[in-house]
Amino acid sequence: MIKPRLLGTAGLLLIVLLAATAWAQSAGQEHSSPPRPGSVNYVEGQASVGGETLGTSSVGSVELQQGQTLTTQNGKVEILLTPGVFLRVDNNSAVKMVSPDLANTEVAIVQGRAMVEALNITKDNNIRVDINDSFARLLKNGLYDFDAATGEVRVFKGDAEVDTKGQKIKVGGEHEFALNSTGKLKSQGFDTRKNEDDFFRWNALRSGYESEAGVDEARAYIGTGPGWYGPGWYGAGWYWDPYFGGWTFLPSDGVFYSPFGWGFYSPIVVYRSPFFFGGGGYWGRQPHNFNEFHAPYGHGFEPQGGFHGGGFRGGGFGGGGRR
Repeated sequence: MIKPRLLGTAGLLLIVLLAATAWAQSAGQEHSSPPRPGSVNYVEGQASVGGETLGTSSVGSVELQQGQTLTTQNGKVEILLTPGVFLRVDNNSAVKMVSPDLANTEVAIVQGRAMVEALNITKDNNIRVDINDSFARLLKNGLYDFDAATGEVRVFKGDAEVDTKGQKIKVGGEHEFALNSTGKLKSQGFDTRKNEDDFFRWNALRSGYESEAGVDEARAYIGTGPGWYGPGWYGAGWYWDPYFGGWTFLPSDGVFYSPFGWGFYSPIVVYRSPFFFGGGGYWGRQPHNFNEFHAPYGHGFEPQGGFHGGGFRGGGFGGGGRR
């Protein structure tokens, strides 16, 4: 005979699984296909594409087409590139979509500043950022800063190859390169802590929210279909999270850590974690929007090294392995 307490727990679990299934299905109906490079994922303040003003309704509906330019005034925008790679645009800046192709993704920083947070650069990706008659190819997961006004390419973490003046310059983590350099061209080291300004902190905040949205969405694909995954699961990629009203990244297995230290968890990890799946506190969380501030960098989960908490500490990426 099943004890009433155990029956109640089993019933609660069934309700949760059914709710997660319905959630995944509703998300799939609203956004039936993954976003392409150039998709707008978050808008804050004043921004536009051509003559179209961007707002919250632009998220999930507006994509930068080849040749289109996104411009910000007193505002910031997050744009999706390849799965797991975010382009974030600062105030008074402009970026142009040169090529929205998944295999050859190219954007140009026309004015101002932008940062790229990369969680999932693979051997099949060719991600290129044009800036001031030069371009940088992103070679590894990391955090990259591009400033068209000062002509600087700064790598907080990762590796980039800058092609300028007929030369290729390797720029590694904690190094920067000035495009107006003369003489022997080479990158220089920089102090990451001294460059954690307002735009850096905004990027860290966005990364924390993306981590939290990832856990929200991973639950929708747990244990309701073949193997460990529920309906609609297609492996690593962008997934729409209805609670947060935006796309987030889910790895196919294990945990990926952002350069800020936030964890991005596969459904398998969430299923096996008592904290996420059956540990109590998380299930009672009230849904909220990305624009609700949570100091210092949003919620996120289990920061590992990276920049979280201030300053570069090494670590950061989990490489996708199990934890």
